[in-house]
Amino acid sequence: MSISDDCGLQDDQRDGSSSVEHSTVMDSEEVHIKQEYDVSRSLLPCHMFSGSCEVERVQEVEDECKYDSNIFKLFTSKRYVCDVCNKAFSQRSHLNTHKHIHTGERPYICDVCNKAFNQRIALNTHKRIHTGERPYICDVCNKAFKQLTNLNAHKRIHTGDKPYICDICNKSLSRRSSLNTHKLVHTGDTPYMCDVCNKAFKQVVYLNVHKRTHTGDKPYVCDICNKAFSQQGSLNIHKRTHTGELPYICDLCTKAFSHPQNLYRHKLTHTGEKRHKCDVCNKAFSQQHSLKTHKRTHSGEKPYSCNVCSKAFNQFVHLTSHERTHTGETPYNCDECNKAFCHRNTLIAHKRTHTGLTPYVCDVCGKAFDYVNNLNIHKRTHTGRSVYICDVCNKTFSYSSSLYKHISCTHTGDTPYTG
Repeated sequence: MSISDDCGLQDDQRDGSSSVEHSTVMDSEEVHIKQEYDVSRSLLPCHMFSGSCEVERVQEVEDECKYDSNIFKLFTSKRYVCDVCNKAFSQRSHLNTHKHIHTGERPYICDVCNKAFNQRIALNTHKRIHTGERPYICDVCNKAFKQLTNLNAHKRIHTGDKPYICDICNKSLSRRSSLNTHKLVHTGDTPYMCDVCNKAFKQVVYLNVHKRTHTGDKPYVCDICNKAFSQQGSLNIHKRTHTGELPYICDLCTKAFSHPQNLYRHKLTHTGEKRHKCDVCNKAFSQQHSLKTHKRTHSGEKPYSCNVCSKAFNQFVHLTSHERTHTGETPYNCDECNKAFCHRNTLIAHKRTHTGLTPYVCDVCGKAFDYVNNLNIHKRTHTGRSVYICDVCNKTFSYSSSLYKHISCTHTGDTPYTG
């Protein structure tokens, strides 16, 4: 069946109108194309034009349109051109949306947080932050995503496909955005600058995250304990404190971790590699950030301050732990007795009361301890090292408890252990 066979009425109308059109607005060829376009439009699939259609005729109509190259070009060409940058679009609505880039207009506003967007699809994607909706699911591992593009990029983890190749070093990457970011390694460009502190970043996403250090914005909230975070990734990692999930496993000793960076750090304990050396005391570290933290012991810098009591710390993790003394938060629960702790290390040590494990062994006498601090104190019995000094008589002691007893009994006259 052909278009002309199926649309005799339209053909008659077209033939009757062409002679008038020839003499007025346009030449005969242009009228012919336009009228063929009008006829075909009534038969095109619903997703291209409004109106109803029969599904079984869609392919036939499309094939006939492609056969007539003039008609096909008419509804596939990019006829709508931006008068600012000359970018062309096949639909007027796409052009109108594009113009928002130049005007700065953001007409689509989130009714939850009032954040504005220049595209409706961007608003719809953003709303999933509030709803938690992840409609795009990987058919291999069932991991869910908020955006289809993220799902497609994720699938390449399973296929190993890396279609984006750097034209400088030939490195292959699975995402175009990763390629664009990678190229900055060669150029050294950091095009995204903070307008508050002038710190520059290679990616706009890093800039946006950084800006929250100035605004204090924490849009990602845990639905279990209501703790808020400035990054989605930080929230995901935090949730593992509730679930106990440790998805990153060392292939050498099977120790598991909640964060890939922690696994990477752990693996360096197997290799023993320490490339980063302190230029003050020559102490070496396996990671650059560990060296940076260590240097604060020389400089006295404590950049992380508690906003409740103003106590300062040289590591962010120490501040986080300290803040729990104000909030009373105890996110680490023992699965044997349900006792809760504010620090993971305290929970790990506590579990040894159930297992009887004593992993810290003295390399001199073989005595084992459940805490590394107890081992360190014990070692002083072999070295004779005394680290606790009485400020009254300068007598030295290996244990702080021994110093306390000495001061109480000798200098103050107290006898704290009498009944």
